[in-house]
Amino acid sequence: MILLCNDDGFNAEGLRTLYRELSQDDDVIIVAPETEQSAMGHAITLNHPLKVRKVEEDGKFIGYAVNGTPADCVKLALNVLLDKPPHIVVSGINLGGNLGICALYSGTVSAATEAMIMGFPSIAVSLDTYENPDFNPAAKFTHKLTLQVLKMGLPEGVVLNVNVPPVPESEIAGVSITRQGKSRVIESFDRRVDPRNNTYYWMAGDMRFDEVEDGTDCVMVGKNYISVAPIHFDLTHHPSIEVIKGWNL
Repeated sequence: MILLCNDDGFNAEGLRTLYRELSQDDDVIIVAPETEQSAMGHAITLNHPLKVRKVEEDGKFIGYAVNGTPADCVKLALNVLLDKPPHIVVSGINLGGNLGICALYSGTVSAATEAMIMGFPSIAVSLDTYENPDFNPAAKFTHKLTLQVLKMGLPEGVVLNVNVPPVPESEIAGVSITRQGKSRVIESFDRRVDPRNNTYYWMAGDMRFDEVEDGTDCVMVGKNYISVAPIHFDLTHHPSIEVIKGWNL
């Protein structure tokens, strides 16, 4: 059985495309946010109850919609909602890339990370576009990758962060095993005033690509490769430990 989650919401096209693809040869259950929860990172809900809605379509049970974050959904699914543990957790397909530093903000990546923390192999998948998305090539590749992960396993503490270029399947250059880049969004804030003369700001921004060498997720997706980055979340900078031990503290 496969647990499927995302951050774009239960009815998002990317999630539904992946559901149809993975359902061809496995049982798939969706546990996903009721509404879009993009850029929620690894937030969890503590200050209000989580409501769960059972979803059936065409007389078939397909999963649960939750009024919470992607990490909430995975926690609920693995602790409460599922009758048996899944073999793997797949998060996506996200609308828009989760490349470089953006992976830290991503609810899609965080759903997969939460599954990893709880001891389950997991994959996060994103399509690097917001315009006229065709999720089918990403779904087909995710299906293939899922079978490989189930066969080969993953190292302890590792999540696969997958980013797919927004090109026809015939134009995909190949698969590149990459490292997370340092590229990030440079924010801009549109200042506005409401009818009561209160100032508010609407955040926007553009991706700034800092890498030029092959091997990072950003560069390889830009060259039409599917990026598969094995990521983990030990935030300790180990070389600094001995340096700081030498301080007069």
